[in-house]
Amino acid sequence: MKTDLKTNIKFYQVSSRYYRPENEIELASITRYEKVPTIVSESADEGAREAALDVAHVISKCVETRGRCVIGFGSGRGALKVYDELVKLYFADKVNFADVVAFNLSEFGVTDDEQLSTQRFINEHLYSKVDIEPDQIHHLNRLAANENAHEQCKAYEREINDAGGLDLILCDLNPDGSLVCNEPGSARNSACRLILLGNDTRTRVTEVFQSDTAPRTAVTLGIGNILGAGKIIGVAWEEDCATALFNTIEGRMTDLVPASFLQVHDNVKIYADLDAASRLTRISYPWKVTSCEWNDYLIRRAIVWLCGLTGKPILKLTNKDYNDYGLSELVALYGSAYNVNIKIFNDLQHTITGWPGGKPNADDTYRPEREKPYPKRVLVFSPHPDDAIVSMGGTVRRLIQQGHDVRIAIQTDGDIAVSDDNLMRSLLLAHRLTNHFEGQSFKFVEEMLTKLISETLTDDDNDNLRYFKGSILLSEAMIAYRQTGVERKNVHDLRMPFYVNDPHGQGRLSDADVAVIQDLIVQIKPHQIFIDNDLVDPYGTHARATSAVMHALNNLKDEDFMSDCRVWMYRGQWGQWDVDQVEMAVPMSPEEFGDKREAILKFHSQIHDAPFRSSADAMLPWQRSIDRNRDLADKYQRLGLATYEAIEAFVQYHFHG
Repeated sequence: MKTDLKTNIKFYQVSSRYYRPENEIELASITRYEKVPTIVSESADEGAREAALDVAHVISKCVETRGRCVIGFGSGRGALKVYDELVKLYFADKVNFADVVAFNLSEFGVTDDEQLSTQRFINEHLYSKVDIEPDQIHHLNRLAANENAHEQCKAYEREINDAGGLDLILCDLNPDGSLVCNEPGSARNSACRLILLGNDTRTRVTEVFQSDTAPRTAVTLGIGNILGAGKIIGVAWEEDCATALFNTIEGRMTDLVPASFLQVHDNVKIYADLDAASRLTRISYPWKVTSCEWNDYLIRRAIVWLCGLTGKPILKLTNKDYNDYGLSELVALYGSAYNVNIKIFNDLQHTITGWPGGKPNADDTYRPEREKPYPKRVLVFSPHPDDAIVSMGGTVRRLIQQGHDVRIAIQTDGDIAVSDDNLMRSLLLAHRLTNHFEGQSFKFVEEMLTKLISETLTDDDNDNLRYFKGSILLSEAMIAYRQTGVERKNVHDLRMPFYVNDPHGQGRLSDADVAVIQDLIVQIKPHQIFIDNDLVDPYGTHARATSAVMHALNNLKDEDFMSDCRVWMYRGQWGQWDVDQVEMAVPMSPEEFGDKREAILKFHSQIHDAPFRSSADAMLPWQRSIDRNRDLADKYQRLGLATYEAIEAFVQYHFHG
C-alpha cells in the first residue's frame, strides 16, 4: 500500500516551467536568486530516484578513474528514501558497491538504547542489502562521547585521509538548517567533534530511529570536513524543510544556518520536492523571475504579496504600485489596477463566512459552502484528542449552534503526549478513590503508582502505562468537547492500529488503519469531512493519521453518498494557511474566541508541560495556534477586509488519481 498520499494535496498546479524549464537559458533566469544548484521534483519519491542516479553516476566515475569511491553517508529520513532507491538500482544491476569505501557521517553519544545507532540504521537500510565489503565500512565509535572524544575524532579524520578523502557526501538538509549533526552555531571550518544536540534534533532523532529516548550528544564530521568532499548531495523533502531550504539556497551565509555554507562549495547539488521548495522565489513568487501563466490562485498570491510590500490594502493599490514591483503584466491583462484589485478583494471577501456548514435559505453562489443539505452530517477527524479543538474549535462550536450533526473521530489517544507527572497525579487520585470506595479492587493502580514513584517501570508495564495516559487525555477531551457543544455519544475513539500497536506510536500505516476510517465514513455518510493538514508534527502522527483518511476517501470516492460530501483541511498546531491559500475563513468574535480558549484549557495535561515546546520561544503548539488565529484576522484586516478577533481557516481537498 502506498502510505503517503500527501502529493494528492494540490492547492494549485505549479507549472513545470518554474521547476523544470525547457532549456538552460530559462533555467538560468528562474534560478538567478539561488546560490546552490537545486533540482526540484514533484514528489519526494521522484527526487530520491534522481538523487540515487546521481550517486550511482559518481560511484561509476570514481571507480573508473581511481579504482574506488569514498562516500560519507548520513542517517536522516531524507537519505533513507535515497537508500531505498539505491538498493533498487543495485538489484537492477545499475550500480554496485564492491569498490565503495563508506564512512558514516555521525554517531550518537553513549546510550543504552541500541536503536540509537547510525551504524545500525545505515546498515539495516543500505549496507546489508548491497555488495559493499564489511571491512570497507567505517563508523565512529559510540564510546567517543567519553573523555577520549578528541582522540577518536582525530583518528577518524586520519582514516578518511588515508582512504584518499571523501569523493561524495550524501546527507539531509534538516528543518532547523543543520547539516548532519552540526547544530546552528557551527562554524564553517568546524572539524570532527563531540557536540551537544538541540531539542529539535533530539525530537527528530527519536522519530526517525523510533526510540524511547533522545540522545543528548553526538560525534559528527564538521562543516569543514563536509566542505572538503569532492561532491555533496543534499536532500530535502516535505514542507517542514521549506524555510531551511530557502535560507540555504537564497539566504546569506551564517552559522545560524550551517547548511548555508554549502554556497561556497563548487560541486554541490540539492534535491528537493515541491513542498520543500515551496518558499523558493521561482516556486512562490515566479513573477519575479519569469513571465507567469496566471491563474486565480497565482493572481491572489501576487496581490497579497504586493500589499505586504507597499503596506496598502487591496483597494488602494495603484498602477504605479504594480509597475514598481514587476506586476505590470497583470495591469495589462486586466486593463487597470482597479480591475485586478476588485477581483481579488471580492475573491477574498467571499472566503469569509459565519456559516461553515452553509446558510439555509440563502443564495450560496459566493459562499464557500453550499446551502443544502441542511442540516448536514459533519465528521471531524482529530489525530490527537486535542487537535480538533485547538485547530478548529470555534468552527465546531458554530456548526453545532447552527443545527448540524457534528461527530468527532479521535484517531489516536495521544498517550505519548502525557507526562509522567500527569500520570502520577491521576494515579494518586485513582488510588485515593479506589481505596475509599472499592478497597483493593484496582490493585494494578497501586502497583503502577509504586513503580512510578520508585522509577522502576519496565517495558512490561508499557501497555498499562500508555492506556492510563491515553485515558487522561481522552477524559480531558470529553470535557473540552462538552464545552463546544459536542455530545459524548458523538465522539468516536478509533484507536488506530498504527499508533496503538507500536511501542512508540510510530508504526507503519496498514490496511487495518484505513479500514477503521473507512467503516466510520460509510456508517455516518457525512456531507462534510474535516481533516488535519498539520503534516510536519515532530512524531509524524498527524501525517500518518491524515494519510489513512486520504486512503479511505480515495477508496470511497465513487460511492453515491460521496458525491454530496465536501472535504476541508485545517491547520493550527504546527502551521497556518497563507491568506492566498484560504478557501473558507470562519471568523470569531471576542466571546467566541474566549470560549475556544476555555475549551483548550480543559486539556490540563497539555497546557503546561506537553512535549514539542519550541526551542525558539518556549511556546507550546496550542499557544501558537491561538496566536495564528489572531494573526490571520489581522492579515485580513490589513488587506482592507472586515475586522475580527480571530479566524480559523480551511482549504478544500479535491480528489486526485
